[in-house]
Amino acid sequence: MRGAQTRDVARATLLTALAVALSPFSFPVGTTKVFPGQAMVNVLSGVLLGPWYAIVVAFAASLIRNLLGTGTVNAFAGSMIGAALAGLAWRATRNIYASALGEIIGTGVLATLATVYIVAPNVQHRNPALALVGAGFLASTIAGSVVAVIVLKALAAAGYLPGRVAKRVAASPRE
Repeated sequence: MRGAQTRDVARATLLTALAVALSPFSFPVGTTKVFPGQAMVNVLSGVLLGPWYAIVVAFAASLIRNLLGTGTVNAFAGSMIGAALAGLAWRATRNIYASALGEIIGTGVLATLATVYIVAPNVQHRNPALALVGAGFLASTIAGSVVAVIVLKALAAAGYLPGRVAKRVAASPRE
């Protein structure tokens, strides 16, 4: 059991580092920066580690990105909700497409609402347009989720996923 926990912590650390390393590839949309790399990491961590570790990875990456100036306060809601739903969808279905859909709904819909109606007015003292933030979040999360599915399929084909995950990824229906 101890070895598995150590491996999960190591994977979470690597996924956090990946998100931070990719953070220069974000782009501004209104009062926020959208970052497809975070959506990719959310799906990867949701599938590889489950919902709780995925939330921790999203929080740690958001915190570090904010400290480095490559993220905004909106990164917390944007990443953590999507990561949670990606992990929960994977846990419920063991299907990478469901996990990607969980990320898209979590970030593209729920995090957009949280950002526009809670975070921005109360923390940033701004009132961004729902359509603008929603379009940016949706485009970002769809792109990142598609890349995550491709990466998971490639890792499974190359034999780099843990056995229990590799079997499920390989068994996910093809589209």
